[in-house]
Amino acid sequence: MRATFHLKTLTVAIATLSIASITNAAGLDRSGQDITAFLQDGTYAEAVYTYIDADVSGYDSANNNPLDNSYVRGNATGDIAESYDFFRYGVKTDINDTFSIGVLYDEPFGAAAEYKGDNNFVANTNPADSVGEFADDEQPSGPLGNAIIGAEATTAGENTKVEVRSENLTAILGMKLGANKNFQIYGGPVAQRVKSDVKLRGLAYGPATSYTSHISPDQDYGWLAGISYSKPEIALKAALTYRSEIDHSMNIYESYPLAPTLSGGALPPTQVTNMEITTPKSVNLDFQTGINPTMLATAKVRWVPWSDFSITPPLYNAASKNPVSRPDGLNLVDYEDDQWQVELGLAKRIAPALAVSGTVGWDSGAGDVTTSLGPIDGYYSVGLGAKYNVTPEWAVSAGGKYLWFGDAKGQLPTGKIVGDFQDNDGYILGVKLSYQGK
Repeated sequence: MRATFHLKTLTVAIATLSIASITNAAGLDRSGQDITAFLQDGTYAEAVYTYIDADVSGYDSANNNPLDNSYVRGNATGDIAESYDFFRYGVKTDINDTFSIGVLYDEPFGAAAEYKGDNNFVANTNPADSVGEFADDEQPSGPLGNAIIGAEATTAGENTKVEVRSENLTAILGMKLGANKNFQIYGGPVAQRVKSDVKLRGLAYGPATSYTSHISPDQDYGWLAGISYSKPEIALKAALTYRSEIDHSMNIYESYPLAPTLSGGALPPTQVTNMEITTPKSVNLDFQTGINPTMLATAKVRWVPWSDFSITPPLYNAASKNPVSRPDGLNLVDYEDDQWQVELGLAKRIAPALAVSGTVGWDSGAGDVTTSLGPIDGYYSVGLGAKYNVTPEWAVSAGGKYLWFGDAKGQLPTGKIVGDFQDNDGYILGVKLSYQGK
């Protein structure tokens, strides 16, 4: 006789997997834009807290000549990765046996990095020290070298630092189809809010040293659409979700001390203008199936085309233009490759109210070389989780994940390699409170 897998019982196990899954990935990806809360049966609500602590360290380049792209190993950078945390919330209910509604909140994209200590990503406190570091270089010399040293002196002792934050609020309406309501189509609007601060400091950035930008919070809108299939007899669920690009038009303050020098006086050292940023579209595949009445297998796949994404501040771009070699100027941030992410898991119910889970994962990264503001090229990961049902409806879950980051070289938009980052790792911790009723 064929075993029947009770989905609600097995969900006790699978819910542990999503706490610390698909985070700290390629590009600016953070939350993984999970929608599994909407795919739960009955009335469901969750609140999730995730904490990321990565150790990303390497060496700067002893070659400070902005006209020479060769890398020469220099001083240690120390750990540049700032700890990063975020929340995720979700609530969903069935209107009837056909229609469901839900609201999801997450923080999908972000970055937090700061260079400290004695390296070329920290502005020297004494201009004479910068003169000494240029002493062995044939170039820059004369006006350019003196201008770089002068620009660095305006932010003496300050650190290179970047912080990017975002928030998503998604409303979803789902409609079940078929005689057994096995299929569901769903979709809805997405509101997204983005802000960022960037400080480039030290001789590593050459003429761009002491560049500062502040992007004021901006809110714009996109959409989500997907299709899912379920077969409760074997605890099978599969969902394919597409999220659209979101175009932002935001105010940006920029300070670029050498912009007048580089442009022959045509550009100001500071300005407030408008900038366009398009956050990337994505596709998520979520799959689960019962192996036996107490064990569940899962798979998650995510694709994000980071190669289409760029941040191009107007003053930074204008100051970098050269009619011969760079007529279009430079982006402050861009990526070479698209991101692919895969996570496989097993969940086991070991007692009526207790389940445990394990995952292995891989992230392709968005290319090596990569930006000096996030020098990681993907990762491999392992994770463990557990969930305890305090009552039949209320549960507490906790999970953790260890990550081995891919080696990466930090590159400026000019093509100059300014850092080498190897043998780095990190961990993620998460906790979730959830409710599930009929």
